[in-house]
Parts: sequence; structure tokens; C-alpha cells
Amino acid sequence: MSDTRLAIDPDPEKFRADLRGWLAEHLTGEFAEHLGIGSTDDAEGWDIRVRWEKVVAAAGLQGITWPEAWGGRGASAEHDMVLTTELARARAPYRAGVHGMELFGPTLAMFGTEEQKQRFLPRICAVEEFWGQGFSEPEAGSDLASLRTRARLEGDEWVLDGQKIWMTFGMYADWFYVLCRTDPEAKRHKGLSLIMVPRDQPGIDVRPIRNMAGAAEFCEVFFDGARTAKENVVGPVDEGWRVAMGALAVERGSVLMPVQLGYEREIQATLELARERRLPAGLRDRLVDSWIAVRLMRATTERTLGELAAGEQPGPQSTTAKLFQAVEHQKLLERATEAMADDVTATGPDYELDPVQRAYLLSRAETIYGGTAQVQRNIIAERLLGMPREPRPV
Repeated sequence: MSDTRLAIDPDPEKFRADLRGWLAEHLTGEFAEHLGIGSTDDAEGWDIRVRWEKVVAAAGLQGITWPEAWGGRGASAEHDMVLTTELARARAPYRAGVHGMELFGPTLAMFGTEEQKQRFLPRICAVEEFWGQGFSEPEAGSDLASLRTRARLEGDEWVLDGQKIWMTFGMYADWFYVLCRTDPEAKRHKGLSLIMVPRDQPGIDVRPIRNMAGAAEFCEVFFDGARTAKENVVGPVDEGWRVAMGALAVERGSVLMPVQLGYEREIQATLELARERRLPAGLRDRLVDSWIAVRLMRATTERTLGELAAGEQPGPQSTTAKLFQAVEHQKLLERATEAMADDVTATGPDYELDPVQRAYLLSRAETIYGGTAQVQRNIIAERLLGMPREPRPV
């Protein structure tokens, strides 16, 4: 395969045509045999996804909106939307480095020093380093401000002690970005810092967590005297809460489109099945509801991306999108499972799961990770509707 960079035509639609030709040429062999593999919360086919992402990087299609100094191409947000849409349309293996490319990278671009950007962003673009997000803890999930992992400064190094959990793809990470308490006297949101920590060192223990679908995309990480350089703080020391909220805002906006295109394929496949079988009228009506919901998800995301591309503050739909998507995707897969009936009541050889079974089981966590449905409803009630705040711990 050629490693020549694909030209990015100034006209997004001409770029789309060129990109489709590139995909037809490169999405072959083992990649064609694993179309649609993986997602933001599914590590299936990891090695294949890494190899595919390196092909994408060699074509100069990683971080195309980033400046060239960071390994990008300086393209427009519209070009990025074309790229995201076409990769999803072609069912290319889902990018392995999504957490560095779409979550940590933009966070570092917003809050990092120029030295940090020059050191880390080109390596993310080149698929040379992977990142894990160290936010949640066993007693600090949705209530992230109650975290207990600490970092103390010893000379020119930070020393970390504590535990992080539910770190997606953390077992593949070369670096972690960890929200720590750096001022033990400060309460809750105060005295926190976001610190970059190299994985390959004593004092770090990574333990995969297997979910009920048999996959192990999450892990827990124990820090016992782990060390990192003093300058590896993203943003000001003790102001990590603001930086972490910036990271979460990126997470809830940038990765939705390819996921939603996957939902479109799920509902289309289920509707085709419904046309072949005699399904109860009530179930058919509920499948139509899911079709409408998926279209609403995409329209909402396109609206938010359009506002961001125009340099505008996203509207209230950016706050409600995560809750709506999680709840409606669970309903979609419940209805798809009902439509398949006997086909999904048994597993295959060696207890292999049908894709719908697997998706259904994985979707159970969607109303938990990234902010539980209950927390999301509180945010909507208090911040958007102006309702009284729920009592908070002191």
C-alpha cells in the first residue's frame, strides 16, 4: 500500500469523492474482512484497528483539522465531518486511538503548553502513543469531585498514589491523563490537577475488567508511588477541575457522529428483518419510534458540530444529547432483540454472541458511563431549566 498522503481539496464535496476512491483502494484484505469492527466502548479486533489507523495516518487523515505543526493538515471542520461520515459509511474498523485523537488531544490543545503540544500531539496523530483517561474511581464516578487519588510534589517529580477504574482501553495505553488531588486541604472541586503519567514504570498496576459480553475494554489502574515530571501538568496546578470539564465537553460532542451512523445501520437492519417477518403491530410501531430517534440524534449532532464550526457556543441540545442517545439506543436494541426472537435466545459455538446480542449487552452500560442518566437529568433540570439545585455533599 502506498503511504502517500491524500490531497485535501478545498471543496469538501470533491474531498469526499477523493476519499471514497481512497477507501475503495485501501479498505481491502483483512480490513474488508472486519468491516464495522469495534467502537468507542468495544476493544474487539484491537490489533486490526491499530493497523488500519496507521494506514489512515500514513495518508495524512489523522487530525486533519489540527495545525501541521501538530501532525495535522489544517483542514476545516466541514472536511473533518466528511471524513468521519465516510469512514463510518464505509464501515472502516473503528479507530483504536480515539481517546488520544478525539478526547485528550483536543484537551491538550486547549489547555496545554506549547512544549506539551509539540511533544505529544504529533505522536497521537502518527498512532505512536495511546492514551487512557484516569477520571473515575470506585467511590468517585458520577460524583467525580470526591476523588481520592493524590499527587504530591517531590523535587522535580509528581508522585501518585490511588486507584482509577473504568478506564476504557487503558490496558493499551502508553500514557494516562489522571485527575488527582494536589491540594489535600482543599475541598471537592478545588485543589485538583490533571497530570500526564507514563505507564511504563514501577508503581503502576493495570488490571483488565471483563464485562458481561465477555469483552475486556475497561480496566482499573493502581498507582503506588508512580512518578511523572513536574512539567506534566495540563493547565495550572490545582485548576484541574476546569480542565477535566473541558475534556468531558469534548467527549460528549466529538465522538457521537460515527457512533450514531452505526445506530442507523442497526435500525435499518432491524427494519429489514421486520419486513420479512410477521411482527406484532405494537413492535413495528416501536421500531418506527427508534428510526425517528436515530434521525433526531444525527440532526442534533450535526447542529452542534455546525455551531462549533462557526465558532459559536453549542445550544442546549449539546447538553441533552448524551442522555437521549443512551436511553434511545437501549430501547432500539431491546426492540431489535424482540424482533429477532428465537434467533437471539441461544449463543453460537463456544458461546459466541450474535452481533445484536453483543450490542444489547454492551448497551446496558450506556446510561452509566460518561455521566449516569440520573446525573444527566439533574444537569438538564438545574442548568437548562433553572430548577432548584439538588442538595450536595458538604
